[in-house]
Parts: sequence; C-alpha cells; structure tokens
Amino acid sequence: MDRISGQSRRVTHLYPHIEPFDQRMLDVGDGHTVYVEQCGNPNGRPVVVLHGGPGGGCSPAMRRYFDPEVYRVILFDQRGCGRSRPHAVVEANTTWHLVADIELIRETLGIDQWIAFGGSWGATLALVYAQAHPDRVAALVLRGVFLMTQPELDWFYGGGAGRFWPDLWDRFENQIPEAERGNMIAAYHRRLFGQDRMTEIRFARAWVQWENALASMASDGVGGEAPADYARAFARLECHYFHNGGFLSPDQQILSNMDRISHIPGVIVQGRYDMICPPVSAHELARRWPNARLHMVGRAGHALSEPGISDQLLRTMQQIARH
Repeated sequence: MDRISGQSRRVTHLYPHIEPFDQRMLDVGDGHTVYVEQCGNPNGRPVVVLHGGPGGGCSPAMRRYFDPEVYRVILFDQRGCGRSRPHAVVEANTTWHLVADIELIRETLGIDQWIAFGGSWGATLALVYAQAHPDRVAALVLRGVFLMTQPELDWFYGGGAGRFWPDLWDRFENQIPEAERGNMIAAYHRRLFGQDRMTEIRFARAWVQWENALASMASDGVGGEAPADYARAFARLECHYFHNGGFLSPDQQILSNMDRISHIPGVIVQGRYDMICPPVSAHELARRWPNARLHMVGRAGHALSEPGISDQLLRTMQQIARH
C-alpha cells in the first residue's frame, strides 16, 4: 500500500470529447432495459465505468479520463436512471441485480476481463462486483470510497456532515417534522414513494441539493435546482438503496470479503476533505488490501471534477496503459 499525501505535478488536460462507436438498449430482464455505450478503441483494453448515486447516470464527461487510442470504454446507465427504462423505478432494482447486469454486459460484448472504474457508489458497486466475479476483473480504480456501512450513512444523514454545514443541514432537516428526524432516510423514503408526483419532486430536489452542495471543496452551498426527472430518479433510487442497507447482508459486507480480491491490483483516489464519503473508509479499505495504492489528495473533496482528483485519475489510467 502506497499512501501519497497532497498533490503532485498536474496532468494538463482531460482527453478530448469522443463520440461512442456503439450505443444500445440491452434487455436485462425483470422489465428493465439499460442503456450501454462503447467509445475509444474497439480493440483496446476494456474498462467498465460505474457511475455514482445510485441513480446518477453516466455522462459524456466520464469518457474523458481514458486515452481513446488505448482503451475500449464501456459506460452504462444503471437500472432506473439516465436513459435506462423504466425511469425512477425501484422494483427489481438491487445491488445484486446490478452485479448481474454488469456480467450480462460483459458477456454480451464478448469481453473476458476488464478494468472496473468507479467513484462513490460506483466504487461500492465495483468492489461488490469484483468480489462476486474476481476472475473477471483485471484491476480496480476507485474514487471517493463508499462502503455502504451504517456509520457512513449516519455521518451524512444523521447530522455528522451537518456539523460542518449547519445552515444547509437545517434546510434539509426542516423539510421533515421534528418527530421523524431521528431517521432522515426513512422520513424521506416515505415522501419519495407513495405520494403525488409533485410531492416526490419537492423532496427529491431537497435530497439532491443537500448532496450536491457538499460534493466539492469549492462549493459555497448555493446550488441550482435539479431538473425534476433527474432529481426524482436520483433521490428515489439512492434513498431506496440506503433504506435497504445496499441489500448487503452481514456476510456480504465489503470489508469482510477482501480476501476474495486481495490478488487484484487496485488504485484508490480519495479527497482529503471529502464531506460525503469521509477518508476513513478509503484508509480502512487500503489497510485490508495489500495490492492497492491509496492516493490521498490534498485540497480535494468528493467530486470527480475536482482538479486534484481528475489529475490523479488521469495519471493512474496513463500508468496502467503503459503496463
């Protein structure tokens, strides 16, 4: 394990925008179809990009961390979000459904092994997938580690992060009657499901605003209002997963199963001042994973777009390309 503090020399630019050479809707069963795209070199080193949330969807910006001459980049919108259909639906939508979807995508595209690249919830999903299918993962590149544990959920939805952003926490908490504030995830869950659509959108926007406001160190706490459809899908899916503990039983917890992937090389890129996913999770993951390198990036929070985070991810993918 190699811990690197602070920020070293900068990688100058993300790779230019490239268009996908393949886009498709893949029937994954249970009434769900997921959007899948490929870009870069069709004969290059395969890498699957796992977006955050749950419910965030993939974006063109995520393609730009990979040299298009070297990598065959596969991105997809997880069940219920982005261009996948049906939208904002949580039925047949669990961590294990997503793990099966990743395997179906790999098999459909004829890929033997690939690199798994994911941040935040995408890091969670990459780790769970790798532990379920260790022979299919050549390497893991993780950012803003989230292990789907109760202490992490308590930190962000139980007032921990609110001690640093009390004004924003008040705004998030005041949406809920005082009697229900002992479990904010459950309180929001009640309002994001089974209500009229306008009520769902109002609480979805409050949920998204709380998270977005804390994503970057550069944030002043003022964020724009998320589009209704995006906010509703993001909040419903994320709250659904968190309300159910990520659908991980005690014997499926990530840290308890690190022996399954101890042989897989990994790189962890973590912002020192990450308010959403505090660095203690990345530190503990690296401590239990002798084949991983932890880069603790100074003056960086949670967002993929933070300069120090982007620089280290670019450098990581360039280093992997040379080996």
